[in-house]
Amino acid sequence: MVNTKTVLIVGHGDVIDQSLQSHFEKEGCRCFLSGRDVDVFDSADVQRIFEKEDPEYVFVSSLRSGGIEANRKYPAEFFYQNLVSDIHVLEAAYRHKVSRLIYFGSSCVYPAKASQPIKEKALLTGPLEPTSEAYAVAKISGLKLAEYYRRQYGVNWVSVIPATVYGPGLDTDIEQAHVLGALLGKFHRAAAEGQKTVEVWGDGSPRREFVYSEDFVSAILLLLDKDIKDIPVNAGTGEDITIKSLARMIAGVVGFEGKISFDRSKPGGVKRKLLDSRRLKSFGWRPRVDLQEGIKRTYQWYKDHRL
Repeated sequence: MVNTKTVLIVGHGDVIDQSLQSHFEKEGCRCFLSGRDVDVFDSADVQRIFEKEDPEYVFVSSLRSGGIEANRKYPAEFFYQNLVSDIHVLEAAYRHKVSRLIYFGSSCVYPAKASQPIKEKALLTGPLEPTSEAYAVAKISGLKLAEYYRRQYGVNWVSVIPATVYGPGLDTDIEQAHVLGALLGKFHRAAAEGQKTVEVWGDGSPRREFVYSEDFVSAILLLLDKDIKDIPVNAGTGEDITIKSLARMIAGVVGFEGKISFDRSKPGGVKRKLLDSRRLKSFGWRPRVDLQEGIKRTYQWYKDHRL
């Protein structure tokens, strides 16, 4: 039987958005995307898409995101674009009685010195990491807005805080992307150009958690069918890795054989942000793709589609 559901995906075309679109289009759903089909900065246009297409599933990701350097350069845009789009889309979703909406936060919404692994209840219990503060405040606002609609109007909406999602469709812009994508692009270019050294920001000691896009989509599909009592829900693998080890892993996958140096004058971000994802796993979800295999698949996609 053909799936005729209509899906609205709000984001900036990153790996989360692309993975959701790919899944639902394969299922026969009609997918509408921010930017292509609706201007989410225009409240009237947002109302139009809801009135015309009547989406049953709405997924709200980020209109602007990136790594440390992008966050430092464009804090106003990171704050404004995410906040305005969230306000327009969530209000329209409520007015048009959308049955299932999932809002995506980010692990940077948690306090910089939160106890590890980070439980959902740690939200708003301490200061944020300064290098991502503007983005984090915008995403916290979106998480709380989804919570307030749920509390006041009884809508069955869910908010999810994922570890860094990666996979086919990953942004590999060296200046803008999150750490895994930026390193993948940097090491590929170094190998292709025969460079002898690749420089990585910071001392390499911060630890990061990553979840492969295919595994993340499976978590979202599970949550769509669950009656979640409390939000948000963390979505991570439960394993993290130092930036130094990540760089070496990516270098090995790409085939870079030169030296990896670390620029300690550059910021490395918060020391650790490992998510406590026991609630999600209690629903039966388990990640299937380990980090090295996921990087190999991502790099193969990169070679097939970006080169």
